[in-house]
Amino acid sequence: MVLARRLRALLLGILSGPRRGACALAMAPPRFFALELPGCTLAHFAVGTDAPGAPTDPRVVALMVPPGRSYSLCVPVAPGGDYGARVRAARLHQRLLQQLDRGPLKRCQLHRLLCYAPAGGAGTLQQGVLLHDPSDSPDTRRALLALLDSYLEAPRPSLGEFLADSAHGLWQRRWELLDGQGWRQVEPEPVGPAPEPDLHPVVPDLPSSGVFPHREAARAVLEACTAFIPEARAMLQLVDRCPARAQKGKFPVIVIEGLDATGKTTVTQAASESLKAALLRSPPACISQWRKVFDDEPTIVRRAFYSLGNYIVASEIAEESTKSPVIVDRYWHSTAAYAIATEVSGAVRHLPPAHHAVYQWPRDLLTPSLVLLLTVSPEERMRRIQGRGLERTREEAELEANSVFRQKVEACYRRMEGPGCQVVDASPPREEVLQTVLRLIEGAVARGGDPGPADREVFGSQQNSEKGTEMVVQPSLPPWLCLPRNVTQLESFGM
Repeated sequence: MVLARRLRALLLGILSGPRRGACALAMAPPRFFALELPGCTLAHFAVGTDAPGAPTDPRVVALMVPPGRSYSLCVPVAPGGDYGARVRAARLHQRLLQQLDRGPLKRCQLHRLLCYAPAGGAGTLQQGVLLHDPSDSPDTRRALLALLDSYLEAPRPSLGEFLADSAHGLWQRRWELLDGQGWRQVEPEPVGPAPEPDLHPVVPDLPSSGVFPHREAARAVLEACTAFIPEARAMLQLVDRCPARAQKGKFPVIVIEGLDATGKTTVTQAASESLKAALLRSPPACISQWRKVFDDEPTIVRRAFYSLGNYIVASEIAEESTKSPVIVDRYWHSTAAYAIATEVSGAVRHLPPAHHAVYQWPRDLLTPSLVLLLTVSPEERMRRIQGRGLERTREEAELEANSVFRQKVEACYRRMEGPGCQVVDASPPREEVLQTVLRLIEGAVARGGDPGPADREVFGSQQNSEKGTEMVVQPSLPPWLCLPRNVTQLESFGM
């Protein structure tokens, strides 16, 4: 069997025509790939001499057999193992994607592709794409080799070309640069099936690429960007003014999370008025002028920016919670949920399982007293977005266009721990939603999560002299938690 496969490889090498330079090289260890297909499904296959000989996934075969031709183009995620190397690789991958939308390459179909080693390990993950040219034009190959020639420094992209033989076997031939003699193809390697790993191959890399476990990890990413992003230095100066471990004051801190158009703005504003609480938002206003700059950067840079924004908000929370309750419109859970949903390809089932470490709150970030997650149906979300009449953010557009992405974000929210999210149905009328939120806050305080001022207790009911609204005060609860019977003031807010 092994001999037959080697003869087939030799025959294919002869039939494929002349190559640039010698071709007798030792074959590399097997490489495993995760290919994202329409419908956010994943197909796994292996390339290498140890790959099993049985036919691979028929969906993969359909992309790799004539009349079209497919190519793999990958970039190592961490070729040097440090954050500087990671940032360079991420920017290279982003540049590649932009170049693939030009010239003869624009007609190719692109599929997200991950190359990984089954055992994982530093530097083994590669981000890339599978390009399928339905017409098998020679212009495509020439354009890809010209693209490789434009990358003179490491990390350089790796290019592979898929072929099928007369016996319906699949092969990959990689292109390598021969010093002074241009590009040549190495010996073909068989393509075979690969089992789906227990954990998505990108998950072990998330703490270094998007869901940072502590401030210094995110800071190291922006430090690596200061040479080419001036705003990164200004951002670090703000972060360095914040305490290393901000501490919460004696008043509770309530975070309101949720997708866009679930009513976060309405609820946070109304709750802060009802509780006479300080209202903060993440990212904070002091870094809003740099959002466009970092939104255009690769994921690792963008997520580092927003992660550090949470630490700036934490310093604001620490100060305000010494004087009054604090309501926060989004915090770490949003940063992490969107990062995980974006980086983990495929569907909800490919996400890290519940209780995985990636869902744990960062050990050095100020922890809120309570996190509430507002939810509405997809149809209601779209009705509210359309009713806004405003330009949509990139995240809103993605949530609308990709229902699987929305499901992944929601699933990540629900799996967060330390603290987790308490789900609130935000579909009822706004007054009812606010009363639900206030009751949940009351319950959290009553359970001892955050007692507030211990020396002030009010019994019975009292009149709010400013609003003329009767307030219901529960025994042993602080007066700032008085629940208004009349919440018609919410009329001024739009959902």
